[in-house]
Amino acid sequence: MTRQYRADELTDLVRGFQSACVLIAAAELDVFTALHAEPADGNGLAARMHFDPRATTVLLDAVAAMGLLQKSDGVYSVPSATAAMLSEMGEDSVLGVVRHQGNCLRRWSQLARVVKTGQAVRDQGSVRGSDEDTVSFIRAMHEISSRIAPGLIQSIEPLRFSHLLDLGGASGTWTISLLELHANATATIFDLPEVVSLAANLVDIPGMAGRIRLVAGDFYTDELPAGADLAWVSAIVHQNSREQNRQLFLRVFRALDPGGSILIRDILMDGPRTTPLAGAFFAVNMLVGTEGGGTFTFDELREDLDAAGFVDVRVLRKGEGMDSVVGAAKPAA
Repeated sequence: MTRQYRADELTDLVRGFQSACVLIAAAELDVFTALHAEPADGNGLAARMHFDPRATTVLLDAVAAMGLLQKSDGVYSVPSATAAMLSEMGEDSVLGVVRHQGNCLRRWSQLARVVKTGQAVRDQGSVRGSDEDTVSFIRAMHEISSRIAPGLIQSIEPLRFSHLLDLGGASGTWTISLLELHANATATIFDLPEVVSLAANLVDIPGMAGRIRLVAGDFYTDELPAGADLAWVSAIVHQNSREQNRQLFLRVFRALDPGGSILIRDILMDGPRTTPLAGAFFAVNMLVGTEGGGTFTFDELREDLDAAGFVDVRVLRKGEGMDSVVGAAKPAA
């Protein structure tokens, strides 16, 4: 269904990048953490952080105009609510999400060129560098998932498994939520070496000692660890083409014990592919950032799971974002 926009609504829409760019720059430069530790004027913060004084003041004034900083007699400070969300140690941090969206924004800005050429945007990292961008991505996934994981898992219970294979499990957010509800179960998290190293502290979480094994590898090229009766494939299929997903599902099928199950958490598109809106936009995100990724309908996922040998493909949960869950089983015989 189309919508009739007014001219002022359209101009407001296209100006939306401005506030995003200001917030992202402040997050990438970590000004909230710095000013939370010690309020300062523009020149003082610039000297402390080795920034340009004029540019620093312009940025801080814009952030203050947005209501995210306080400015009094030329000195900027961070309100407690802002510090909780945007400083490094904030208890409700979304700093990883904001920084990750900065990398997304740099790719989205070249959407027209991508549509003309069909070529995804080459990585254009932040001022923080590629290693820190990886940390920001993992942190963003944790910040997003930790808010939805317990409720989403509860909504698809009861699940029956003894050993979980968390594919691309990163920070372990989903593994922990699943193991907390299944006290006798264990898990293997399989992810890239540089990512697995970031999850080493999982064994220190109360109740998780001896229950989580970390295995480094690449699920595009390596065989997956065997011995699991449940595979959790979370926010992965959208970064792949359908052929890549068929190969991935085949690897999962081989790794699972007979009678085991696969659960796929991702966006699930309706037939015309125009709803949900979050899915249509996420397809754009994959267009500019990957060679073949996208968002998929249930019929597409079912066909690809069927091709790998899975049976009983079904929707366990239908959401409006990255909160739909599709399940399937490996035959017992």
